[in-house]
Amino acid sequence: MALLLVAVLVLALSQVRLPQWDLPASTPASTSTQTASADSDMDARGGNNFFGRDTLIRNAVPFTQIPDRPRLDIITYTVQLGDTVYDLSQRFHVSPETLMWANGNLEDNPDLLRLGQKLVVLPVSGVYHKAVKGDTVTSIAKKYKVPASTIVSYAWNKLTDINQPLAVGQMLIVPSGEKPFVARALGFATAPNSARKGTGALMWPASARITQRFWSRHPGIDLAAPLGSPIKAADAGYVVAAGWSPYGYGYHVVIDHGNQMQTLYAHLSKFSVKVGDSVTRGQVIGNVGSTGNSTGPHLHFEVRVRGAQRNPLSMLP
Repeated sequence: MALLLVAVLVLALSQVRLPQWDLPASTPASTSTQTASADSDMDARGGNNFFGRDTLIRNAVPFTQIPDRPRLDIITYTVQLGDTVYDLSQRFHVSPETLMWANGNLEDNPDLLRLGQKLVVLPVSGVYHKAVKGDTVTSIAKKYKVPASTIVSYAWNKLTDINQPLAVGQMLIVPSGEKPFVARALGFATAPNSARKGTGALMWPASARITQRFWSRHPGIDLAAPLGSPIKAADAGYVVAAGWSPYGYGYHVVIDHGNQMQTLYAHLSKFSVKVGDSVTRGQVIGNVGSTGNSTGPHLHFEVRVRGAQRNPLSMLP
């Protein structure tokens, strides 16, 4: 009986019709106006209603991200104001030594960089070698301390075999190759025993920003400051050099501190001491300039102890 009763109820309910609600055939005028306005704006912006207003369409992206791919060829760069060998090496993703080795007069002194100079920039760190009579792939590999296969496998060299003959003047890139370092002997004089001696504690020679640090081929630090800013003696001592430098330093001063330590101040706009003068710690000895081989106003500061070049940052407070 219960089942029969349920069946009767289901049958009765299935005959009931739900009321119908009639929706307006048109939207209010304000809504229509807004929709029309929006559609007009879309058309004015170059929109397309082909797919209908209810279709999601991906917007155009005006910027494209280009992946940073390795450079495969040699380029030439013109030195600009403020450039340093170290900064350029970071920009082009090669070692600073690579830039020096590939550019003649820079090889022994990164301070020979000058405005407008054309630099050869390799695609990888290493040596740019010009073949001479008698050169072989094996002899070049031995010279720069790399496997011969490294030179042959580098596509730019266009070599097919380790025994392939090399033409005189042929240029080769030696990836990861290294040249031996030969320190410069500048031959500065030393102070007489009676000269004023320093305390051994150095002070900063200028209020400036470090733009290039000490590294294997850059024996000092570069301190950028406005043209004409005062330069002070880092410690008391005796002036053993003051004048123009043949090494790219421009106007420079060298102070012997009498304790087997010397300091060098380069690229000065002018200097206010002369050889034989005794100076006190903190005494103004010149002004910031951009003389010699320099790409902008800065002080190049070096420290030598017993003739060996030391990192100034390890000796400054």
